[in-house]
Amino acid sequence: MIVSTDFSVAIAGAGLAGLCLAQYLTRAGIDVHVYEQDPGPFVRRQGYRIILDRYGLEALRESLPRHLYRLALATGDEPGGQLRFTDSRLRDAFTITFKDEPHATRQVDRLTLRSILQSGLDGRIHYSKAAVAVDNGDPARPQLRFADSGTAAATVVVGADGVGSALRKQLIPYADPATTPMVGIYGRSPLWQGGESVIPDALRTSGVLAIANRPGRAFFFTSMRFGERPPEAFARLAPGSYAPTGDDYVMWGLLLRQEEVPAVVRGDLRALRDLAARTSTDFHPLVRRLVDTAELDATVLNVFATGRRPRRWAVPRATMMGDAVHVMPPFGAQGGNTALRDAALLGRRLVEARTNGTPVEDAIAAYQDEMVPYAFRAVDTAARLMRRLTGDAAAPHWVLTRVLPRLHRVTVPEA
Repeated sequence: MIVSTDFSVAIAGAGLAGLCLAQYLTRAGIDVHVYEQDPGPFVRRQGYRIILDRYGLEALRESLPRHLYRLALATGDEPGGQLRFTDSRLRDAFTITFKDEPHATRQVDRLTLRSILQSGLDGRIHYSKAAVAVDNGDPARPQLRFADSGTAAATVVVGADGVGSALRKQLIPYADPATTPMVGIYGRSPLWQGGESVIPDALRTSGVLAIANRPGRAFFFTSMRFGERPPEAFARLAPGSYAPTGDDYVMWGLLLRQEEVPAVVRGDLRALRDLAARTSTDFHPLVRRLVDTAELDATVLNVFATGRRPRRWAVPRATMMGDAVHVMPPFGAQGGNTALRDAALLGRRLVEARTNGTPVEDAIAAYQDEMVPYAFRAVDTAARLMRRLTGDAAAPHWVLTRVLPRLHRVTVPEA
């Protein structure tokens, strides 16, 4: 492929959105470079598994070479499944069933997906490069400026540097996320223990949100079973690319109020897991077993926030994607999908601009005009679900935890 350097893109952030956009543009022959503040690709946990909906899958199908898209499907869990809402003893309240279609929904491991998204981008991802600002002295050639005083000039600069974005205050003033009362302690536990699955067969394809009797507390878990183990799948479809081990696991998250997590605990992994153990004692024994067997170094604290709709965009040839602009609480599984959707949409608009001679500023504005409505519908939906499922409203909480579970048989016996 011939890569043209007369039209170039600099991306701050090597998360899902930044890498997906880089794949899209690379396929179109556009010179693109990704700058990541971390010293390496896998030095910190960035989530465990992600449920890809039709928007996320379509974005990957449009952005990735065919063999890499096939790799994402091959290593993912089977399509379909359910999301169960239960009481603290895992008695069903109600269930949402997903379409059993390969391109409608698919659960994938986030680390494996990031490995796939990095494949073929050799020399285009630069680590230990923390973006701090965009210099717009030359409006036709903005520069991404880094903490080490270096710069990277490009036709277009894209901020995809996550919820803690250093570029947000400059590019979309007055749009810092709003904090919420909720946090999540996330963990990861082996699925197979003593030769048996810790998740009973009745929940094999289910994600479960167990809502506690006490308002403002809930526990989510789901298993991640690889369709094909990454080492074998990568060797077959992307030889030479880094392949995670691909051990099946259970991803879980304890949701609670911020005031229940003392400041002294927040940076201490063992203290966080101990807090999760103490706080989950009233849940079903399966929940307690997941916490007790969690991998200590996989424990993560996430403070939930909601993005604020941008009022204006300050630099015509710079824009933003993903959590940097529209972070949302993890209710409804829309965060990662919206970020991937952003990447494919922005890629499409930039390629069209280069092909048709459309002004770059117009292409970016068109992307922003289309992205903001769908992204902030997702933000509003996630925030509304969070309030409904973890809020103090007595009647809905009573129905979810006391009334509806009495209408269903016990799915997971306690002994």
